[in-house]
Amino acid sequence: MPEIIYSDDSLVIINKPADMLSVPGKGPEKQDCVWRRVQQQFPTARIVHRLDYATSGLMVLALNLETQRALSIAFQNRDTRKRYQAIVAGELTENKGSVELPLRCDWENRPLQIVDFEQGKAALTHWRKIETMALGTRLELTPITGRSHQLRVHMQSMGHPIIGDRFYAEPEQVAASDRLLLHAEHLGFPHPATTKWVDFYAPCPF
Repeated sequence: MPEIIYSDDSLVIINKPADMLSVPGKGPEKQDCVWRRVQQQFPTARIVHRLDYATSGLMVLALNLETQRALSIAFQNRDTRKRYQAIVAGELTENKGSVELPLRCDWENRPLQIVDFEQGKAALTHWRKIETMALGTRLELTPITGRSHQLRVHMQSMGHPIIGDRFYAEPEQVAASDRLLLHAEHLGFPHPATTKWVDFYAPCPF
């Protein structure tokens, strides 16, 4: 069961484990997911956004249609704040920077995403170095847009794929961890019931 961080009459905040689907996939073996598990405790829970199967961290689920609509609009309008931690391969010489590369689905290799300057959708990620480690470099990642696999592809495009990334890292970088070292540690948004800004945190587990 995902850890329940917070709940009220409008919404639930959970800390998703790595290697769990956010929503059901195709086929009976892909029905176990965050949404179904949260519904066991909160039967009216509705999905607002998703995290990758391999990514851990904070998700918000709405408990009614009005909240789902309000939160969906907040995400669409980028009136939310999201921050991740990741450990990437190699050592970064600079302390911070940004990656602005358009992304689209690689249809022949779904669900992989690729950089495409002609057909891709705009994507922007800010990054900041936290520390250099034996395994690589720990980064704070702030996505401004919310494209699928955005952080993973943007880090790969820098030449520093995320450790444990079974889609985008080299075999030795995948073997260095039994999970993707990417965690959604902070989520903030205006609460739909009060319009007051709320922030939630889930400490990085790696």
